[in-house]
Amino acid sequence: MKAFVIEKYGDRSAVHAGEVPEPVVGAEDVLVRVDAASVNPLDFKIRDGAFKTVLPYRLPLVLGNDLAGTVVRVGPSVTRFAVGDEVYARPGKDRIGTFAERIAVHQDDLALKPAGLTTAEAASLPLVALTSWQALVEKARVRPGQKVLIHAGAGGVGTIAVQLAKELGAHVATTVSTAKVPLAKELGAEVVVDYRTQDFAEVLDGYDLVLDTLGGETLEKSLRVLRPGGRVISIAGPPDADFARELGLNPVLRQVMNVLSFRIRRRAKRHGVTYGFLFMKADGEQLREVARLVEAGRIRPVVDRVFPFAQTREAMEYAEQGRAKAGKVVVAMN
Repeated sequence: MKAFVIEKYGDRSAVHAGEVPEPVVGAEDVLVRVDAASVNPLDFKIRDGAFKTVLPYRLPLVLGNDLAGTVVRVGPSVTRFAVGDEVYARPGKDRIGTFAERIAVHQDDLALKPAGLTTAEAASLPLVALTSWQALVEKARVRPGQKVLIHAGAGGVGTIAVQLAKELGAHVATTVSTAKVPLAKELGAEVVVDYRTQDFAEVLDGYDLVLDTLGGETLEKSLRVLRPGGRVISIAGPPDADFARELGLNPVLRQVMNVLSFRIRRRAKRHGVTYGFLFMKADGEQLREVARLVEAGRIRPVVDRVFPFAQTREAMEYAEQGRAKAGKVVVAMN
């Protein structure tokens, strides 16, 4: 079958179209015809080899981390899905490869596609929706009335996280560029900081939670806007020992992660707040919760542009260069 693969870790030139074997379908697997898949920053990091120490993929590797598609076959122990079902998913971290015509996904990682969405809209959701859910609901347990800052509120994660935080009853602030201020307000942010003209660390204060999607200086400045006892959860900062434990890494790698995050954890402690790293995981039940919110009109996907499957490499370059105006970049088979 056709797929976009890498033979070795590298830059954009490492990605190419090729033929790969058909997926092996296990007893609890669902074989899905991929109708659309979305592009995520995680794709670039995997391609570059940024996670090869903790996620040792076997090369050649098919890229792609989420999808919407149609069930074409089910394993003998599958009970939740049938041939013809329209589904969406973020496959398990060890079984990625959605930039392909077909993929086998464990039934626990799969959910029915939200009714009323196009295939491209559904494909834009799994990874960013799970990231938002696991940060705001699972880790932070956001409660009504809490103050939550979400960076890059017009980005892939940001557009969903702003809506979810609002749905949870939080007072939501976000940072965006000038042109994206109207969208951020439309998505539900009460406070929108234009980072081109304002310094968020100078205008925000007393926040319970920061969801950091940018890392670097933004992460460090975020510590200053939290109340004592507040928390920053980052998907772009250095990984920590908790992340290593979640992956089941050996003690040596746990210590490495501890060292990588030592500086930001020390700074957080000085501010009387805490730092945590999030690497989202596949979860079909959480996707079912997201689907209910989508179908109730509480969350809507934001899609910037849809590329044909043959232009997957161009779609990745478009997203990596930051050319998307808002939301997600999607690759569609048809």
